[in-house]
Amino acid sequence: MNTSLETLLQQIDTLKIRLQHARPLHNDALNKIKSAFEMEYTFESNRIEGNTLTLQETALIVSEGVTIGGKSMREHLEAINHAQAIEYIKEIATADMDITERTVKEIHALILHGINREQAGRYRNMPVMIVGSRHTPPQPYLIASQMEQFIRDYNSLQNKGMHPVLIAAFLHDELVKIHPFIDGNGRTSRLLMNLHLLSKGYTITTLKGDNEAKQAYYTSLEQSHVDNDRWPFHLLVANAVKQSLEKYLQIIGMPEQA
Repeated sequence: MNTSLETLLQQIDTLKIRLQHARPLHNDALNKIKSAFEMEYTFESNRIEGNTLTLQETALIVSEGVTIGGKSMREHLEAINHAQAIEYIKEIATADMDITERTVKEIHALILHGINREQAGRYRNMPVMIVGSRHTPPQPYLIASQMEQFIRDYNSLQNKGMHPVLIAAFLHDELVKIHPFIDGNGRTSRLLMNLHLLSKGYTITTLKGDNEAKQAYYTSLEQSHVDNDRWPFHLLVANAVKQSLEKYLQIIGMPEQA
């Protein structure tokens, strides 16, 4: 394993232990913190895909049902759908249910609800190309077998005891590589990543959508899919998990010990 990645995972393990030993918070306070994390995650995940809503606008749409002038219906639905998809993965994580192909399809169906009824929750039946990428996703007739293998590989990694953060990165990385849907692959992959993290006791992890962060994100995925070099993306995800844990501990009043 890459030395810097190994060190980062050790730091994450330490932070997670601190999280587990954190004093219990009042339900109202805990819910507000989690809601803030989830709202930021919805905003950033949609921003990666080109949604122009601000964080405040996203919160108004999701929490207050406000309609934002000058913003498209699709952008409103993307915010609402993503928030609902978060609720779904939280339910799955709490129930400690296995991730299956059905799980992936149901997440995707929530993401495209009201946006693309024909394609929501269904594997694509046509070839696609990704703009700006050298990676060509598999032909549609290969998707079913590759998704079956994807779930088998996920279960195998769990049985081998791979670090949960690396498994989460694998879920995101590999699903985007297969690109099983016409649209919504990125959001679905990030939700699947967070589903696994939540099921293992981590906080919601947000990958940023500003220009610099988005460029690093796409570059690391390209390195994985084209050059078969997965470490940059694994490192990117691990850094995001670490930052999320640090932020959460800071908010609840458990900053790093001197």
